[in-house]
Amino acid sequence: MKLTELFLAELEREAVPTRRVLERVPDGRYDWKPHEKSMTLGYLAELVARLPSWPVFMIKQDELELTTYKSEPMHTSRELVHGLDEGVAATREALMSTNDEHLMKPWRLIVAGRVVSEQPRYIALRDAVFNHLAHHRGQLTVYLRLNDVAVPAIYGPSADDGKF
Repeated sequence: MKLTELFLAELEREAVPTRRVLERVPDGRYDWKPHEKSMTLGYLAELVARLPSWPVFMIKQDELELTTYKSEPMHTSRELVHGLDEGVAATREALMSTNDEHLMKPWRLIVAGRVVSEQPRYIALRDAVFNHLAHHRGQLTVYLRLNDVAVPAIYGPSADDGKF
């Protein structure tokens, strides 16, 4: 199996539960956070909505300076889902337009002029997109629970939603 096929399949599998989580993000709670050191609900939800679009610049650019990465804020669950859907579509297109040889080439993440990560694109996709997405999506489900929002099934039934 080609890496591009593997990542396309992963993208399609992870998009479905991510969409279910984002659909349940409560509107009007953008600034809520469970602890002073925690991210706000809105920031975390935006991160979860946008992570599936990151392969686009990992494929099309050799590096990303994170401090210059700008995006429009999303304040409603509808905007979050729309952002996710757009990102998934763009990533699908980028993955279909590349090849495994390109995914073996290095990609860099830069923060304030300092290289914080340099690794082959396929590893960056696995670690910085798909593993990172699962981590923050799980974190977001805890935020939902703390806001008395039913947590959807992700990899199996939840206490609130027994269906897949």
